[in-house]
Amino acid sequence: MINLILFGPPGSGKGTQAAKIVEKYELLHISTGDLFRYEMGNNTPLGLQAKSYMDKGELVPDEVTVGMLRNKVEANPYVEGYIFDGFPRTVPQADALDNLLAEEGNEVHLLLMLDVPDEELVKRLLGRAKVSGRTDDMDESIIRNRIEVYKNETTPVFDYYAEKGKAAKVYGVGSIEEIFNRLCEQISQL
Repeated sequence: MINLILFGPPGSGKGTQAAKIVEKYELLHISTGDLFRYEMGNNTPLGLQAKSYMDKGELVPDEVTVGMLRNKVEANPYVEGYIFDGFPRTVPQADALDNLLAEEGNEVHLLLMLDVPDEELVKRLLGRAKVSGRTDDMDESIIRNRIEVYKNETTPVFDYYAEKGKAAKVYGVGSIEEIFNRLCEQISQL
């Protein structure tokens, strides 16, 4: 079993690369955004809890998010492993994920961080806005703020796993295949 965390700033190519990793290694892609949509769309107890916080403009507490992750992991015990996308974003969330997996007799094997220069991210996101119409990709000042928020939130998580020898930065510029091959080189060392 291989359990990965895929990290990267907005525009780094996480979605593209996650899909390729899922296909090659037959992992279950667990996106917190997808979990929230599923739980809320199906009016599950956790979904209703999450919605009550979001309706007030508050952050959903970690225990609710971890509960959703627990449901997904427990519902898929026979997969080859997981690739976590969008979680953990903080050190307490990383600790909670480690504890959840340990309860299942498992662990995070590697956090892969797509490392892309800020100017390249801005260029990619402005280009994506023309295709997707996403309003958060149209304004350079909003893009730069999102990049800073990412850096402030995720650097401690990268450090948390680096201290355990479970983190790698992967240069995220080049063709999709070149970047994918760099990610696979890291995964093959597990």
